[in-house]
Amino acid sequence: MKVYTGGGDKGKTSLFSGERVEKHSSRIAAYGDLDELNSVIGVVLSMLPQGVNTLEQQLQVIQARLFQAGAWLATTPGSSAAEFLDPFPETLVKDMEKDIDQLSDELPPLKVFILPGGHTAASMSHVGRTVCRRCERKISQLLEEQNSDAGQDEMKTIQVYINRLSDYLFTVARYINFKTDTREREWQKS
Repeated sequence: MKVYTGGGDKGKTSLFSGERVEKHSSRIAAYGDLDELNSVIGVVLSMLPQGVNTLEQQLQVIQARLFQAGAWLATTPGSSAAEFLDPFPETLVKDMEKDIDQLSDELPPLKVFILPGGHTAASMSHVGRTVCRRCERKISQLLEEQNSDAGQDEMKTIQVYINRLSDYLFTVARYINFKTDTREREWQKS
């Protein structure tokens, strides 16, 4: 099987639900950014230091959830293809909040602003956090442009999940720096 098809050479691509759309459409931009975020998380996983097995398991689950979210973003609301998608329930957000709380319980309280950086995996987690925020903006735009109420519940839950994921990735960066005894740099007002 070839990796290339040539089907997108004229600036259009197919959604999961079959429609052909411009590659610059809001829907493609939203799930394209989600794909980029998933790739960044893959880099974080490849850089994780020894002794943070909890993060490895959590990040692998998140990658699977991002694929699931991407399928929703790649499907026209109300199309028959939506029947084949797994639900994206609000419990996923609650599960992530539990993960954030669990990691935070091990960290010293944050009393100042910190700058992104530290251990390479922590630095990449900060990059993931910023990509995550861009994803959230694109999903918000897509929700605003969407003309149908179909699929709105999943899309809104995905938006909240992505919002929470940026908080999680910030916490992951702090956690990695803490576990590796890497000092966090405090922001100093000039």
